[in-house]
Amino acid sequence: MFSLHIDTDRWRAQLDRVATPGLVPVIKGNGYGFGREVLCAEATRLGADLVAVGTYAEVPGALATFTGDVMVLTPWRPFLTDLHAADPALDARVVHTVGRVDDIVELAARAPGARIVLEGETSMSRHGLDRHELAAAVAALGDLVVEGFAIHLPLTRHDQGGNPAEAQRWAGALLASQLETTTLFVSHLTGAEIAALAESRPQLTVRPRVGTSLWLGDLSALSARAQVLDRHTVARGERVGYRQRAIPRDGTVLVVAGGTSHGVGLEAPRAGAGLMQRGKTFAKGGLEAAGLSLSPFSVAGKQRWFIEPPHMQVSLVFLPDDVPAPDVGAQLDVAVRFTTTTFDEIIWD
Repeated sequence: MFSLHIDTDRWRAQLDRVATPGLVPVIKGNGYGFGREVLCAEATRLGADLVAVGTYAEVPGALATFTGDVMVLTPWRPFLTDLHAADPALDARVVHTVGRVDDIVELAARAPGARIVLEGETSMSRHGLDRHELAAAVAALGDLVVEGFAIHLPLTRHDQGGNPAEAQRWAGALLASQLETTTLFVSHLTGAEIAALAESRPQLTVRPRVGTSLWLGDLSALSARAQVLDRHTVARGERVGYRQRAIPRDGTVLVVAGGTSHGVGLEAPRAGAGLMQRGKTFAKGGLEAAGLSLSPFSVAGKQRWFIEPPHMQVSLVFLPDDVPAPDVGAQLDVAVRFTTTTFDEIIWD
């Protein structure tokens, strides 16, 4: 089995520390490794009245497992033609995000009374209205119900003032607009930055939308483990696996639970900031070009090499002959990126 073990008390203590009033838990994608149903249940336990999902495909499941309202982070678009009055995505508990004046016009025509948040185009340059479009957005609202204004800020900023300064500018723009809302949803501000923003803008209700730092804020409470399903003694030069690669030295082939279907061996692109990180990336690329790739599975305190790319459910890992091989059924520690990993089971310790 490829499993996630959770120190339940420690993990929930982290959630309780982050769960300030007004928190909007973000529950999207693979549910940060836990699964979205688990996180919806935890959001209920935390007393949240609103959660945010990533896409419209995630809305029905959230409505079924969470009793409060559901915000969709992906902006509504007219080409989502499957949305109509009988669709769960237009349930009265759903809050849509809109970031284009044309989309506001279209949604107002299709679903009068729908609940929305307007999103501002921050330095992320991903979605949203320009500050100069706010007046046109107000004029296009029709019978849409505005639940708030949202800004999605970057993780890293290089200009002076950074995210707090940009949040202040947008807060000012909201107060100067004719939007009939005083709720500002923010992403990627620290607790101290949120408190400072709320203190400086007492006319606004600042609501943080939090995902990674909520669910994965204490990684020491989480451990991924994979069982050894089989092992074989091999000699140098012996060929194994789908691709029949020659073993570099005497040792053991470990057949380990966890493959591409679990997210093993799949990586999101990384930003190569700094010479050291770029050097590591260059070195890793050279090793992979030579047919060597480090696996996430650890034996005797060290990550071991893949013999070949992971299979769908299992991986082949090489262990040198000077390292005692674990027994079949033993569990290995696995270094995973939780946002790209799917587990066979979750064990609450």
